[in-house]
Amino acid sequence: MSRADRTGGRVTVAVYAADPVLRVGIVHQLRQRPEVDLVDDVEAEGAAVSLVVVDDVGDDVVALLHRLRHNKATRTGLVIGTLGPGALQRVIECGVAAVLRRAEAEQDQLLRLVLAIANGEGVLPGDLLGKLLSHVGNLQRSALDPGSLSLSTLTTREADMLRLVSEGLDTAEIARKTAYSERTVKNVLHEIITRLQLRNRAHAVGYALRNGLI
Repeated sequence: MSRADRTGGRVTVAVYAADPVLRVGIVHQLRQRPEVDLVDDVEAEGAAVSLVVVDDVGDDVVALLHRLRHNKATRTGLVIGTLGPGALQRVIECGVAAVLRRAEAEQDQLLRLVLAIANGEGVLPGDLLGKLLSHVGNLQRSALDPGSLSLSTLTTREADMLRLVSEGLDTAEIARKTAYSERTVKNVLHEIITRLQLRNRAHAVGYALRNGLI
């Protein structure tokens, strides 16, 4: 069982949406799934997973994500209308563990998102990751301290696994690709996150991309 609290084997989920129509749509789909236990506003702070449903990333959304980031009881996912590579990097740094476009937010995809977040995994759209790679590649490398150890903080195995995470693969897929067990994959990724004092896999990918590690 993951760090996330569960009720009767179900993952507790709080939905945050300024637009009541967006909220109703997500709640309606998740309510039909026995794996999910939707909580009301009073219990939202204690939910294992927080889903933030928005059109785009504005200052109010960033403020909410920062508040959720400091809530150790929950992990955060974002269901969004439009999200560019710059905004993707911004929300990752706000502690968002997974992103799903609203156009793709069908019931099965939403459930996959929730379960991945609860298990400490990240879910990011592959095309956005590609744009993020290009965006980060264009950043000034001069900001890095040439005398630091930032370019040697990952072993070859760690870099390979993190690169697969950046391509959208989950634990089982990475295990098949690398011929390691799923437990080994989880342990390696956990070691990266712990050693570099990061929050989750998505944050680790953002960190590695910014520092040219993958």
